[in-house]
Amino acid sequence: MSQPSPQHTLRYQLAWNRLLSVVEEQAQVLIHTAFGTPTREAGDLSAGVFLPDGRMVAQAVTGTPGHVNSMAEAVKHFIHAFPPAQMQDGDVYLTNDPWKGTGHLFDMTMVTPVFEGGRLLALFASTLHVVDIGGLGSSPDGLEIYHEGLFLPILKFIRQGEIDPAVRAIIRANVRDPEQVEGDLFALVACNEVGGRRLRALLREFRLDDLQGLGEDLIRRSAHAMQVALRDWPHGTWHNTLVSDGYDAPITLQVAVTLHDQGIEVDYSGTSPSVARGINVPKAYTDAYTSFGIRCLIGADVPNNAGSLAPIRVSAPPGSILNALHPAAVTARHVIGQLLPDAVFGALRQARPDRVPAEGASSLWNLQLTGGDSLAGASAADNAALLRGPRFNAISFSTGGTGARPGLDGLSATAYPSGVRNVSLEILESSAPIRFLRKEYRPDSGGRGQQRGGLGQLIEVRHAQDDAALVIAAAFDRVDHPAVGALGGLPGAAGELHLGSGQRLRAKGRQVVPAGDTLRVGTPGGGGLGQPAQRPAEQLAADIRQGLVTHWPELPTPQTPQTAPTKTV
Repeated sequence: MSQPSPQHTLRYQLAWNRLLSVVEEQAQVLIHTAFGTPTREAGDLSAGVFLPDGRMVAQAVTGTPGHVNSMAEAVKHFIHAFPPAQMQDGDVYLTNDPWKGTGHLFDMTMVTPVFEGGRLLALFASTLHVVDIGGLGSSPDGLEIYHEGLFLPILKFIRQGEIDPAVRAIIRANVRDPEQVEGDLFALVACNEVGGRRLRALLREFRLDDLQGLGEDLIRRSAHAMQVALRDWPHGTWHNTLVSDGYDAPITLQVAVTLHDQGIEVDYSGTSPSVARGINVPKAYTDAYTSFGIRCLIGADVPNNAGSLAPIRVSAPPGSILNALHPAAVTARHVIGQLLPDAVFGALRQARPDRVPAEGASSLWNLQLTGGDSLAGASAADNAALLRGPRFNAISFSTGGTGARPGLDGLSATAYPSGVRNVSLEILESSAPIRFLRKEYRPDSGGRGQQRGGLGQLIEVRHAQDDAALVIAAAFDRVDHPAVGALGGLPGAAGELHLGSGQRLRAKGRQVVPAGDTLRVGTPGGGGLGQPAQRPAEQLAADIRQGLVTHWPELPTPQTPQTAPTKTV
């Protein structure tokens, strides 16, 4: 029998703190054992513990919302495929199904049941982004999911402690870098196994028969805390429209957010339909980033688990770009999906303008660089240059600026909402034949306002071998539709992508950087907040002194700050 669940007891509070340490150790094991740079260097992962019925109890702080919040629902799909009564000690389950996992084939989600004395105590789950999954690679050029790589339905990766040799062989035969991919899968196995060991120790220490009582208490209290947090907001419905670049044509994201006593309803009716390119978003990923945007404003200090996520209900029309149906192409689902917090913010700003930041760059500007292989459709000269040098597949996680915040400037070169880290250039240059010539803040890219938007970056990179070419698989947004300012603030700078020789490149799709040429990138800036003329003179002077701003038309460059406007909020 499970222990009773007394409210607010010291024992449960101590056990909860220890449980957070367990899932954080789970995530750190994944980082330290992973082979691929997305996990090892950028933290593109998630880790958490679940009750046997699939409800998430706790998640690691390390990780991304797109992984964590979609994994919160993914575990239920695993239970449907393999009911707990059929699970056995030593089994490990795996999938990269975009509609039952975290949105695209590159993300591997693994679930491990934890037993003690023949009883199922809990489920540990983790997700990471592998460096390759076959197909076209990390490019939105695919027309359907079958172009995008190896699709693994929910299956047993390990049966009672023995790896399934057929599954292992299928994976190795379908990816370009089998050692890295296989190494990442074993890292998932290891992190879940460590989580299970630490959980058993925790339960013994606190004299708990299982996780059920503690988990139920945590979920119940988190749900109650969300209801309390909601009381601080007015009730009603607010609408917002956000336009993104799309692939061939702009995409409209239409959202209505309703706050009421029972929770939060988010409705994307009116949003553009899905397209025949890989920027479509499975509903799981839409749910993940929508709920994250809500949670950034309402109940931000409430633990993220099944209780705090339950009051948020998201709907999107089937067949829309935010509820793309199989077999839609979805590789670059982050391009649209990571704009959803901005879409939600635009609605909630109407309810509480004092709480909501301006739009930011939002979608990652990852440089997916490959070489040592030909590119279909390129010129003969480009194909020859692409075959020179070793085969490589490098991901430089790059970011723009966040929107200005109430009372604070936006953050420069910061990955919001994804939360991934930029990868060290030294790591990238040591693992692939590429050379970075420039990586610095992009002056004047933050939108002007009383609070300035965060700055983007200027990046320049080339193949390390003079006679070799490389390919950029572009999946970028905010080029034609930059981040919008709010409350009088101005937009952030639009993103830019071109060759050193001057040719402008498309924001989406595989393109050649010819031998001897360079790739030049300017990531977008965040929008400003409030009237630019009301920016405090001392802050403007500091911006100009530090080279973040070179001109500010609304005000003359202050020579004597005490004579300039000093109004602040």
